[in-house]
Amino acid sequence: MIFGPTPLEEAKGAILAHSLRLPGKVLKKGTVLDDEAIAAIRDGGKREVITARLEAGDVPENDAAERLAVTLTAPLIARSRAATGRVNLLAETAGLLVIDEKRINAINAIDESLTVATLPNYTPVAIKEMIATIKVIPFAVPGPVLGVVEAVARGGKAPLFAIRPFRPLKVGLVLTELPGIKESVMEGAVEATTARVEDLRGSMLPVERVRHEEAQIGDALNRLRRAGAELLLVAGASAVVDRRDVGPAGIVRAGGEILHFGMPVDPGNLLCLGRIGEIPAMVLPGCARSPKLNGFDWVLQRIFAGVPVTAADVMGMGVGGLLKEIEVRPLPREQAPRVAPPAIAPRRARSVAALILAAGRSRRMAPLNKLLVADTQGIPMVARVVDNALGSHARPVIVVTGHERDRVEEALAGRPVHFAHAEDYAEGLSASLKAGLAALPPEAEGVVICLGDMPLVSGPMLDRLIAAFDPEEGRAIVMPTFRGKQGNPMLWAREFLPEMLSITGDVGARHLVGKHADRMVEVEMADDAVLRDFDTMEALKGLPLGAKAG
Repeated sequence: MIFGPTPLEEAKGAILAHSLRLPGKVLKKGTVLDDEAIAAIRDGGKREVITARLEAGDVPENDAAERLAVTLTAPLIARSRAATGRVNLLAETAGLLVIDEKRINAINAIDESLTVATLPNYTPVAIKEMIATIKVIPFAVPGPVLGVVEAVARGGKAPLFAIRPFRPLKVGLVLTELPGIKESVMEGAVEATTARVEDLRGSMLPVERVRHEEAQIGDALNRLRRAGAELLLVAGASAVVDRRDVGPAGIVRAGGEILHFGMPVDPGNLLCLGRIGEIPAMVLPGCARSPKLNGFDWVLQRIFAGVPVTAADVMGMGVGGLLKEIEVRPLPREQAPRVAPPAIAPRRARSVAALILAAGRSRRMAPLNKLLVADTQGIPMVARVVDNALGSHARPVIVVTGHERDRVEEALAGRPVHFAHAEDYAEGLSASLKAGLAALPPEAEGVVICLGDMPLVSGPMLDRLIAAFDPEEGRAIVMPTFRGKQGNPMLWAREFLPEMLSITGDVGARHLVGKHADRMVEVEMADDAVLRDFDTMEALKGLPLGAKAG
């Protein structure tokens, strides 16, 4: 690939390296220059432009990303459409992500033009969650380089990526008792364990409560085995401190063995891993009574996913195993400095407001108001949208009213939102937008503009947009996408408010994206909620909430 300044006379067919703002037109980075584009550049007063020109054997960025994605795709893994040299890999089922880390590292070491970024190994993933992204850095990859990468990707005995679905295991729990132990502590251990098991699709057998004695534990474990337990757990009234302690000894008493005691994960240090025949058996650390993440979770997830857990696996969990939040201990007085060093402030969260446009006349569904259509639970569509916004970090949440103002406000009664009424809502979308923007508090650095007929956009989706928002880093406009297709809602920095306030007619602000392409970032979503609005009765038939007229 040839990169650098190119005279316009030689630029036809070349790839534009940087976005160009021309009078009345923006040419985006990656545009393949044709006669019309070259004429526009020349009319803009330029005689040369920075381009990338492909040479023989070069594979264009999208083709290269797609070829590598095909190689990496495995059962239960889907891929998005290639766009701007990127393809995302997505989980098609819930389960545990298992990665061949050595081969991923080998691929990333071959050439700087191709990269693969993944979630951490052994991460639990939900259906449609993104597990990896393939990114071609330049505009093309040399063919021989891509061939080597594909060979490495295919070179293992197993796929580079695997989603191991969680299995519906039956779990037996032995709960040991000592005099003086509060019943609430015992109940807490059962509740926390049951929640963990059920989250992984498992089920609990009736709990065995016995005295904190080796023989009692061993007998209880054998009863649970006969009842069909596929995983055995011991929650001791007293913390285990040695592999020969009461809990581990109970596993041995039941005919089992101890594989490893202790783990380099905190909390979770005192986990004891064993087995009775082919059935995994564990003595739980005290922290397992808490719902907070600990080392027990890491082992439990692998077992439910059918991934063997050995002593070596446990000992390899140290990197990243510091899960505990520990307060900084003060220095001894004689070592303390006379003047405390300045604290390093954490990065301040961006202040983003949510603006919900709910003023329209719903002409395509007349005489019904689509925003007041209720689902089977009796919740109007606009209330679903508002609840999703309230479930995000966006504050305040401002609802713009217009048509049937009183009914919309009544539908949202009791919710902590602010209302902004668009008196001239009949003039179109721009009137609603202006009314909402005028109500923004001065401290809001950005605003996410939500449409009242998109009830499937969840709070976590809005938080993904907010997390990507950073005007100082050039991410001043954040647009959600699904498989490369652009959707809503969009997040805008305050700097665009003057232009947004000047919009007229029945249009929103989306057309401003082309003018500010260099300030926009796309955020891929795990499902198509950002593409789905419900503005006709036909569309409402596909509403998962089961809509009915209200």
